[in-house]
Amino acid sequence: MQSELLNYLPANGLLRERVIVVTGAAMGIGKAVAMQYARLGATVVLVDKQELMLEAVYDEIVEAGYPEPVICKLDLAEATSDAYSSLALMIKQELGRLDGLLLNAAWLGAFMAIRQHDLELWTKMLQVNLSANFLLVRACLPLLEQSPDAAIVFSTDTTDRAYYGGFGVSKAAMNAFCDILAQEYDAKPFIRVNRIHTGPVRTSLRVLNFPGEHADSNVRPEAVVGPYLYFMGPDAGQRTGESLQLDKLPADFRWVGEQG
Repeated sequence: MQSELLNYLPANGLLRERVIVVTGAAMGIGKAVAMQYARLGATVVLVDKQELMLEAVYDEIVEAGYPEPVICKLDLAEATSDAYSSLALMIKQELGRLDGLLLNAAWLGAFMAIRQHDLELWTKMLQVNLSANFLLVRACLPLLEQSPDAAIVFSTDTTDRAYYGGFGVSKAAMNAFCDILAQEYDAKPFIRVNRIHTGPVRTSLRVLNFPGEHADSNVRPEAVVGPYLYFMGPDAGQRTGESLQLDKLPADFRWVGEQG
């Protein structure tokens, strides 16, 4: 399945007229996937706290001639439940529908032994990586339930190793959250819910937390978009509750849909 989904090439216009929310959209995997969702015809709601970088992504999408996206500056570490409710209301009032969520944003504050773990750091990692996603999903479920082909995709990780602390715990909980959602929505109203673990990718989060690792030894974010496109779109059909864990990819691997 890994090779099949990594090399998935969607039909042009596959996501036309759909509305998709992407968190962590300012850079890395979030940006790469958001660009492809827009290329396939979706109106993308770009969510991140990095406003200037979001504006740059917005400009790239518009200049490419894709549907005009929507910028939503949101700090997942601080946003309240009301902020997510307001986001869902804006989508309903201004866009009229919601067809997909890509829960991609993540934050790893530090590697730290449990015995030494700082409570503030622990709490922030659980907020960004777990609670914020719960709040966003809960606010958006009423809209997703009305979509004829709704999908939620999680960017996940397997981090049950020493010193991953709050990040590891939050990601393990996110895996459980994904599985629970998939079971709750495996009938009417059906929502396709799947998770993807890409393995090491050349992102700022990876570079920040693995300073001894050469960044160019990992694959580029643009190379791993295939599974994100497949699980978000209608070709995935009734495939739900799946966990795709990719092997470490060669640094020069390219997605078949990349030009040039």
